[in-house]
Parts: sequence; C-alpha cells; structure tokens
Amino acid sequence: MGKVLFVEYPKCSTCKKAKAWLDAHGVTYLDRHIVEDNPTAAELAEWHVRSGLPLRRLFNTSGMLYRERNIKALLDDGMDDADAYALLAEDGMMVKRPLVVGEDFVLVGFKEAEWEEALL
Repeated sequence: MGKVLFVEYPKCSTCKKAKAWLDAHGVTYLDRHIVEDNPTAAELAEWHVRSGLPLRRLFNTSGMLYRERNIKALLDDGMDDADAYALLAEDGMMVKRPLVVGEDFVLVGFKEAEWEEALL
C-alpha cells in the first residue's frame, strides 16, 4: 500500500495511540495537523463519500464546539450536506479524528480492527 494521509490533532490521546499503531505496523503516512491545516469543504465532501459513513460521523460530537454551537440540533433540523461540509471546514476541532485517507477509503476515528483490515 502507498502512503496514506493521517489527519490528527497531536494533543489528542486517541490520535497519539493511532499514530503509534501506524508506526508499529510500518504504515507510511503524511502527517497533517487538523487545526493548522483544516480540511476544506471540498476535501470533506470527497472524504465523506469515500468513508461510506453517515455524514454525522465526521463530526467530533464530544468536542466543546459541537456542544456550544448545538450542532446536533442543526443536523436534526435537516442541515444539508453542503452546509455541513462548510461548518466542518470552519474549525478542525469540529472534525472527528484521527482520519486516515487512502486512495479509495477513509477511516474516521481509531478502531483497530477497521485499521488492520484497511491498512495491513
């Protein structure tokens, strides 16, 4: 497998664990800081499709911004995909992490079994 993009927030304990997993398994990756280089709305739209997941799974539901801005209510009220991508693109802390972006897949969050299947 070629190099993947690893999108992380370096202070996040789950991201640290995921990065250690990548290193331990010899997965080559390009590291990207999600706050300093937040994904664009276009990237998020593409990654959403590749992930095969519901759009809500791209949101960091345990984050302060998610709660402060009452994002759940906005999504429940039928926010369209374009508005959701624009909202996610505003601040990297809004996006669920870590993300691993490959040629034909995107992994959201760190679930070891999913990572083994996709990356090894």
